[in-house]
Amino acid sequence: MQVKIDALKPGMYVTQVLKQSGTMEIRSRGLVKSQAIIDQLRSKGIEVVEVDVRKSQMTVPLSVKPEEEKVEKPKKKNLTSKTITDANQLYNQAITIQSQLIKSLQSDAPQDLSQMSKLSANIIKTLFDNQNALLCLTMIKNADEYLLEHSINCGILMAMFASHLGMSDEEANHACMGAMLMDIGMAEIPEKIRTSTTELSEAERDLMCSHVRLGKQIVEQFEGIPPSVLTTIEQHHERHDGSGYPQGIKGEQISQYARMAAIIDSYDAMVSERPFQKAVAPAVALKRLNQQDNLDKELVKKFIHCVGVHPVGSLVRLKSGKLGIVAQLGKKDLMKPVIMTFYNVNSGHYSEIKRVDLSQVQDEIVSGVTPADFNINLPKFFHEVFVSQLPDR
Repeated sequence: MQVKIDALKPGMYVTQVLKQSGTMEIRSRGLVKSQAIIDQLRSKGIEVVEVDVRKSQMTVPLSVKPEEEKVEKPKKKNLTSKTITDANQLYNQAITIQSQLIKSLQSDAPQDLSQMSKLSANIIKTLFDNQNALLCLTMIKNADEYLLEHSINCGILMAMFASHLGMSDEEANHACMGAMLMDIGMAEIPEKIRTSTTELSEAERDLMCSHVRLGKQIVEQFEGIPPSVLTTIEQHHERHDGSGYPQGIKGEQISQYARMAAIIDSYDAMVSERPFQKAVAPAVALKRLNQQDNLDKELVKKFIHCVGVHPVGSLVRLKSGKLGIVAQLGKKDLMKPVIMTFYNVNSGHYSEIKRVDLSQVQDEIVSGVTPADFNINLPKFFHEVFVSQLPDR
């Protein structure tokens, strides 16, 4: 529902700004709690906002007036060389911040989590209009950087999932931050145990599990850490059926943030190549998530609806024999996304990068695949070739 600023009332739930005369970027979502907030928005040039009627808390039911001005919703940007480059700058910044934090922990140097809070806010801001590019980067895996990239990828996916569930920007910020920090205790676990390709002993498994306790101890020493962040760290390995650790709690005893984190943690781990585990295609990982009885089934369904059957960044094989990267989810049919094709399976050669909208052509996805299936060094190809050949706009 589109509402002009003069018609905005306390109790309405704003999802986004649709029209403004100023240049300031205001993209926060949430409940309008007072007239003072409305006056502040007006002073900054906000003219029209989108309101979610279902989340509004009004004493008088909301209705849409026939004469209300129609304003086109902002559209998420297509995958282009510029959007990828912009998103990559944020992703690299995230890797740097996470790396510095881990190094400071390992050297017992003083830590500062203020940068982590700013980072989560920037991720949420970027997801608003550069979601496809940022999500695409979460799929370009580097096996040697799993601990770093897993944390960042989980943060991005959590922010997206939180937004999909209708959480406010503040809630999404806390969810994102919790996901990025939930495995910070792993920095205290010896690398030979973290990357072991053989079955761990009972003592080694106990040490691995201790990353939850260690992570919470590290983060709770800082002032101003939201309780939900600590809860996410403490509970992200708890399971819906009580089979998790460290407390073995179940169902609603586990916070929603932690239940979301468990899903995202499992998903990103499955689609990542690790010393002791081969990566699987995202579509396969989502199917496995749906079959796991120890996860929140309803949240799993919502996560799959959020990311799509073949998530943005997925590598897929088409019936025509082409390989491509999913660049945009299908607007009406999740099985008909927009694909950027770059490889011909039949000839075994790379081809000119082309944008293919499966809703407009006689072609279809046969299956999701992994780079290893075709011996493709996807990170190297993506950054050195693919991005440079993408359209400028």
